[in-house]
Amino acid sequence: MKRRVRKNDVRGVNITPAPVPTVLIADDDAAIRRVVVHKFQTSGFTVLEAPDGETALQAARQRTPDLVVTDLQMPFMSGLDLCLALRAEGPTASTPAILLTARGHILSDEQMSRTNIRLVLPKPFSARELIEHARAVLASSGGRAAGPGTRLNAA
Repeated sequence: MKRRVRKNDVRGVNITPAPVPTVLIADDDAAIRRVVVHKFQTSGFTVLEAPDGETALQAARQRTPDLVVTDLQMPFMSGLDLCLALRAEGPTASTPAILLTARGHILSDEQMSRTNIRLVLPKPFSARELIEHARAVLASSGGRAAGPGTRLNAA
């Protein structure tokens, strides 16, 4: 006798939440940081935030992010120095980064090769586009899938 399978019948299938990526936002401009944090949170990311590079490095040591979004010019430690420090540490050595800059700063090939910076984004920027870039960087780096959702695994 054949068993009828009803629509939405999930017996024999484990439903597990998709992993939510963690992004570390580092910017000394509180207004920009607040907007970026809010956009990432409403887009389904777990967010860590820091007002400067040193605080961001401490946060990354406590909880390894899947992605770092950092301003270039910050007090105590620049975004570039932050990315160099993250690259030098085991747990964060492969964590990709997006660098935000108000000066249209261009990184040399040598600077890029010493860091995990995948994109330099000039300010002002669209928060929506930043999220799209973040998802693309995570996808290309083999990071966790961006955004909320569920994954179905056959039991």
